[in-house]
Amino acid sequence: MKKLIKNGTIVTASETYQADLLLENDKIAAIGEVAALGTVDETIDAAGCYVFPGGVDPHTHLDMPFGGTVTKDNFETGTIGAAFGGTTTVVDFCLTEKGKPLQEAIQTWHDKSSGKAAIDYSFHLMIGEMTDGVLKELPDVIANEGITSFKVFMAYKNVFQADDATLFETLIKAKELGALVMVHAENGDVIEYLTKQALAQGKTDPIYHALTRPVEAEGEATGRACQLTSLAGSQLYVVHVTCAEAVKQIEEARKQGADIWGETCPQYLVLDEDDLRKPDFEGAKYVWSPPLRPKAHQNVLWNALKTGALQTVGSDQCSFDFDGQKSLGKEDFTKIPNGGPIIEDRMSVIYSEGVEKGRISLNQFVDVTSTRAAKLFGLYPKKGTISVGADADIVLFDPSVERTLSAKTHHLAVDYNAFEGMSIKGLPKTVLSRGQVIIQDGTYIGSPGDGSFIKRARYGATLSNEKVEQ
Repeated sequence: MKKLIKNGTIVTASETYQADLLLENDKIAAIGEVAALGTVDETIDAAGCYVFPGGVDPHTHLDMPFGGTVTKDNFETGTIGAAFGGTTTVVDFCLTEKGKPLQEAIQTWHDKSSGKAAIDYSFHLMIGEMTDGVLKELPDVIANEGITSFKVFMAYKNVFQADDATLFETLIKAKELGALVMVHAENGDVIEYLTKQALAQGKTDPIYHALTRPVEAEGEATGRACQLTSLAGSQLYVVHVTCAEAVKQIEEARKQGADIWGETCPQYLVLDEDDLRKPDFEGAKYVWSPPLRPKAHQNVLWNALKTGALQTVGSDQCSFDFDGQKSLGKEDFTKIPNGGPIIEDRMSVIYSEGVEKGRISLNQFVDVTSTRAAKLFGLYPKKGTISVGADADIVLFDPSVERTLSAKTHHLAVDYNAFEGMSIKGLPKTVLSRGQVIIQDGTYIGSPGDGSFIKRARYGATLSNEKVEQ
């Protein structure tokens, strides 16, 4: 099958130009004046649209157990929502259990996703302990599964939290094996103390989720992770950065030559701590970790994306219904399942609030929502760019559409929208995954199971000298 995409403006992380695209089966076959290359089976008119590479979301939690319940959106509903938003690849977090083989957890995640995902996907692997058994399995995880990123939690004490020795050993092993270590950077011990103190004082409302996880706890943990990475001579990716204190630690470490990268999320760029103060328990909709911060931190995060101090935007998609799931914590904020529905609106919010408002350029938008994550996580140039030979993951994005975000119009299974009522500009009008049109004029025309598990290259294989070019 040959498809021709004509009359569009192609945007990559480094270039903006007008050209046609010839797609053959699942790849980009030619770019430029391609109409004369022969007959095609289908022509798609992209007039008035930007032609972006499909989004790469490096941070999702689909069909994930947490706090006695399971996320509302699974690999079917979550990836369909992602596709509507212009994302064509996700990397989900595979949770492990102490004392059990890593391969058992990986198989569980394969069972959750196989035959259900609407777009391509891969996994990060959580490391909660560093035992002889784990050390033995890791080389096979990379070589056979193509899972080349490991996640360590510095928070959620007695649930996910690992100690510093585990983090340091993971960094050492990752350096040896060619993997990227990811951290959730909050000081879990301090948070546990502050949480117990708040509950003892009868402070149970959603706002106390934020007040017991202060910016200092994130800044300290981020700095500690950066120092351990430097000591190990390894590589680090800090997920969901929310505040000036954490940005400062990453920026200073990078200036010293450390191989450290930072991600933020749309919710931290446009929502703030006051959302947790909403009456009638509405604040529970905005409970996730790290928490939303005072509004002043938003400008710091936007500027960090612009200057390259932070390099990617993930969604941290982790949706729970307000009614029946978030409500588990009505009498105790610690029982509110952490997470929100972000995956569908990730790219549109960043385009509207970033590009349209002059905070980042059009090319930076492509970089932070697609290209850089593809490079960091061993997907590039198959994913994350528009070039001959790349997967035909294409988004036709109409920048002229004005719309209002709402649970009434989103395509996720969850019962609320984190950005309810927000007016934005821009809409992914047509989305192709490996050459197949899956979103057309607001309609999903793909099939669950179209997506494939992607084995990824080792860290650095697709990165070149990116870190020294900042």
